[in-house]
Amino acid sequence: MDFRIADTFTDSLARLTGDEQKAVKTTAFDLQVNPASPGMQFHKLEKSKDKNFWSVRVNADIRLIVHKTGNSLLLCYVDHHDKAYAWAERRKLETHPKTGAAQLVEVRETVQKILVPVYVQAELPVPPKPLLFAGITDGELMGFGVPSEWLKDVKEANEDSLLALTDHLPAEALLELATGGKPKPPPAVVDGNPFEHPDAQRRFRIMANVEELQQALEYPWDKWTIFLHPDQRQFVQRSYNGPARIAGSAGTGKTIVALHRAVYLAKQHTDSRVLLTTFSGTLANTLRVRLKRLLASEPRLAERLEVLSLPELGQRLYRNGGGKEKLASREAVRELLGKAAAEIPGHRFTMHFLVSEWEQVVDAWQLESWEAYRDVARLGRKTRLSEPQRALLWSIFEKVREGLAAAKMITGAGMFTKLAATLAKAAHPVFDFAVVDEAQDIGVAQLRFFAALGKGRPDALFFAGDLGQRIFQQPFSWLALGVDIRGRSRTLKVNYRTSHQIRTQADRLLGPEVTDVDGNAENREHTVSVFNGPPPDIRVLKTTDEETAVVSEWLAARLKEGVVAQELGIFVRSEKELNRAKAAAEKAGAPFKVLDDHVEVTSGFASICTMHLAKGLEFRAVAVIACDDEILPSQERMEAVGDDADLQEVYDTERHLLYVACTRARDHLLITAVSPASEFLDDMGW
Repeated sequence: MDFRIADTFTDSLARLTGDEQKAVKTTAFDLQVNPASPGMQFHKLEKSKDKNFWSVRVNADIRLIVHKTGNSLLLCYVDHHDKAYAWAERRKLETHPKTGAAQLVEVRETVQKILVPVYVQAELPVPPKPLLFAGITDGELMGFGVPSEWLKDVKEANEDSLLALTDHLPAEALLELATGGKPKPPPAVVDGNPFEHPDAQRRFRIMANVEELQQALEYPWDKWTIFLHPDQRQFVQRSYNGPARIAGSAGTGKTIVALHRAVYLAKQHTDSRVLLTTFSGTLANTLRVRLKRLLASEPRLAERLEVLSLPELGQRLYRNGGGKEKLASREAVRELLGKAAAEIPGHRFTMHFLVSEWEQVVDAWQLESWEAYRDVARLGRKTRLSEPQRALLWSIFEKVREGLAAAKMITGAGMFTKLAATLAKAAHPVFDFAVVDEAQDIGVAQLRFFAALGKGRPDALFFAGDLGQRIFQQPFSWLALGVDIRGRSRTLKVNYRTSHQIRTQADRLLGPEVTDVDGNAENREHTVSVFNGPPPDIRVLKTTDEETAVVSEWLAARLKEGVVAQELGIFVRSEKELNRAKAAAEKAGAPFKVLDDHVEVTSGFASICTMHLAKGLEFRAVAVIACDDEILPSQERMEAVGDDADLQEVYDTERHLLYVACTRARDHLLITAVSPASEFLDDMGW
């Protein structure tokens, strides 16, 4: 018997409480092992339009809706008794008349009117918005999988009603059409299995064994680590004749694409070694956790797929290659800079400027002579320097270089530059393929390393990132370093993680389009979220005690609604504000863990951490607190900037931090501050 689960089942399972989910999983396992067991209490649904729908008793109130035939069982939905029955009465499983794909379709006559949630009332009359699909024929729409009884509603949809339609329809192609894409109609199936159709495989997955079912049910909320959506799959399985990059705003699945790309390459090339990497140890740990989930039923595949942070990767390869210099810490470099600056009279450069000029220009580009520093393009550096000023600065930096050599130390950039030179001469690469996540924050020397690793080989390099989330690196030209992604850079437009309301409010922090130095544009303007939710709650309080009360009440309300503790995230700007987060969680009665650099969410505990550590995490409900005026943007960082021209870079990265924190939320977002609040909250529409 074929045993399948539908995406509607995993969605509904995620909305139950933790104890209810455990009971459902037990029933699901029992069904897979022996669906004919006398202990299974099946009840035929007489009112359903589909006569193969049955309910299965989970406990006194929870019912599992299944579609049962002589040779198949499909888990469709789970909820409390009345809601589960109502769902089944409005659905039917059918084979689409044009595509031949299996679909769970809501019966049109049960939907009297599609209601569009309105969270903000316009003050003045607004002209009607243009219809999105008016110029598309009925035949074309059916070719994309739209059920015939829904054609009229689709033809009348605008950007407001589109989201409401997606709650009823199984056609993701509509989202791609609405965001300016041109989806390829799925091929029609004749005399074939409707579940084997590519369009059906987006929504139904066959469970070959108990291990696969356990994997799918263990992480129902973040199911996209298991299921790829259609606009993601095409980038995972495509062949590229050079370096490729996938972009997109937060929540569009870039990391998931990177994970699946690495696994796909390992499967397709059975003798290959695949590297999955990112710029920090924190994010590498998050990738390891997700990869473990993805490969739960294929552990041997992990032997050829290595997850390393870039610092880990560099140090390992450098030592294995016989490198003897010690890695210089940032503190050691600062000490050398301070000593050199004190020995050179006649300058007024601040320590902050010297450190940033060293890290972002001299060390990043591994400049070895006065002529190289004189002629280098200082992209991203706002302070203009005359040639005499550069000459004075080089006299300082030259002493730092001499100090490093005398101490037999090497910087991270120096290490990757040497590795790149070694790789360029090597007959065989240390890795056959490299997949780089959060690529917007990798440095110059690291990109040089990847250019040498790839050597122009097809499919060798794959990058995933969002220029709008750049926090650590100044912009620079990838093309100048031999990594040409022109024509192979694509932007994901469909946000599966964050509600429409949270995404649109967070997007106010950033511009509609970001362009890199080489002219590759990332347009965020037409991004669409696939579900609605309540608007973010932004509160500015008078005292920290008031903030604690508001945040604790909000957390308690989410727990009461069925959000389990591990689906709660509480973020602050720095470690100095952690006590404010702890106080709110304690008052709400929510058990919590303060995350460290390993960043692993613990079942049964809410997660508290800084905004920097929030990168790569996702939660159903997020509270971003302590967004006070002198905390965000960081007053400490602003005071360290000695040149007014560089203040903009501080503002930009601080703004990106808040954007990252807010977009970790799926359904609920709370932002709080003690007056006076951060100016960024005004930008978000507070």
